[in-house]
This record gives sequence, structure tokens and C-alpha cells, in this order.
Amino acid sequence: MDQNSNQNPNSNPNQNPFQNQFQDQNQNQFQDQNQNNGYNAFGQQPPNYGYPPNYQPYANPPKTNGKSIAALVLGILAIVIPYIGFLPGIVGIILSALSLKEIKKTNEQGKGLAIAGLICSIAGSLLWLVVIVFVIVVVIFAASSDYNNYNYY
Repeated sequence: MDQNSNQNPNSNPNQNPFQNQFQDQNQNQFQDQNQNNGYNAFGQQPPNYGYPPNYQPYANPPKTNGKSIAALVLGILAIVIPYIGFLPGIVGIILSALSLKEIKKTNEQGKGLAIAGLICSIAGSLLWLVVIVFVIVVVIFAASSDYNNYNYY
């Protein structure tokens, strides 16, 4: 007797004889899932290996104006640096004004930085200007006084 006569006439002689059994089980499992509204025998939905949903890519946020950052730094320096703080303050005021104009045109971020830089620059410039004027007045008043320690009579 031939070996092929014991096998199923529809099967391929080079296939594993147990493969048909597993194929039948898989077909039954898929039929059960279709009958149970897509749920398997354990009550779980099989994983979806399809493509993920289309998400919109993140838009790049508008850039911060570099002049507004520089204006804020110069405004802080105008307050902190003694006696010559009015110099960075003046440059900070100019940069703040320029950056506010650019921000209006280009819709960049940094309006708050520019305003804070403007305020700090004005405050620092005025503070050190008042200090310098006060020192000059004191020096002039002390030099021009008629106070003479040698005339006691």
C-alpha cells in the first residue's frame, strides 16, 4: 500500500499532517469571533493591527523676538550696574521700542519681554541718573561752601 493512500486526497503530500487540524481550529476560532461581534472566547476584542488614526502634526510655535530678550537683559543690567547703569538703560529703551514694532509686524512672541525690558530700562536709567545728579550736587555744594575751619575769631 501506498503512503499517500492514508492521507486526505485534498492535502499536499509535502505538508505536515497536523497542519490541516490547526487550520480547521483557526477557522473555527475566526468564525466564533464573527458570531460574537468581534470578541474572542475570552471576551476580549482582538488587537487592531491596522494603521493608527491620522493625527495632525504639531505646529511650530511662533519664535520669540531676540531684540525683546536683549532689551529685558539690558533693562535688568540698567538697574543692577552702579553709576553707569543708565548706558545699558538707554540701549534697552531703544531695543524695546524696535522689538515692539517688529512684534506687531511679524506676530512673534516676546511682547511681554519687550514691555518688561522697557520698564526696567526706564527705571534703571532714571535711578542712576538721579544718583549721579545727587552726587554731583553734593560735590559742588561741598566745594563751593565758605566754610573755613581756620577762622575761629
